[in-house]
Amino acid sequence: MPNLGGAEWLILIAIIALLFGAKRLPDAARGLGRSMRIFKAETKGLVGGEEPTAIAAPQTSTEAPAEPAPVVESKGPAES
Repeated sequence: MPNLGGAEWLILIAIIALLFGAKRLPDAARGLGRSMRIFKAETKGLVGGEEPTAIAAPQTSTEAPAEPAPVVESKGPAES
């Protein structure tokens, strides 16, 4: 890859922002960070001679799951 200057980096960032959108970029960066952390932990385990262990994803909520809404079946148009 050739050396990229400041203008080239700005153009690259603008193209990426246009392709993915500003709302999806933070989610993509967060997912990439998690993947890198898991990869680093797994490779560190392999180098140290330990068995790799699964890393649990952090829980986002401590509340119990909500009850599903009841399903209402319709029998078609009401007859008069």
